[in-house]
Amino acid sequence: MKIEVIEKPEQEFLDYLDKKIADFNWANWEVSERLPLAVQLKNEQGEVIAGAAARTFGDWLLINTLWVSEDLRGQDIGSKILKEIEAAGKNRGCSMCLLDTLNFQAMPFYQKYGYETQWVQQGYPKTGCKYFMVKKL
Repeated sequence: MKIEVIEKPEQEFLDYLDKKIADFNWANWEVSERLPLAVQLKNEQGEVIAGAAARTFGDWLLINTLWVSEDLRGQDIGSKILKEIEAAGKNRGCSMCLLDTLNFQAMPFYQKYGYETQWVQQGYPKTGCKYFMVKKL
């Protein structure tokens, strides 16, 4: 056996490792499914101009991404997207929501809607920080 450092790993190898840990988790986790969820807003041309991506599992809604195009920011679009994804999570039985945001992103926005910082990763990736936030739905 030989341990090898791979400076530029193939995506296939990374996917293989992800699948192996996912298989292990599913065999030992108390929930049997994790379902994707998304919300989108399109303009008249059919282009996505705002949206959110999440997944639900057990009691949790995990928001991965919430994005609003720059020219729409400050117009309450993000608030509407957040409310829609939270409502969709609640409809799936979620009672809690978890997300993370970087120091230059949207922590005050999420605080305004009831999210509380549970943990801060300082020095991320060097001098910034990452906030892990939770809200009871």
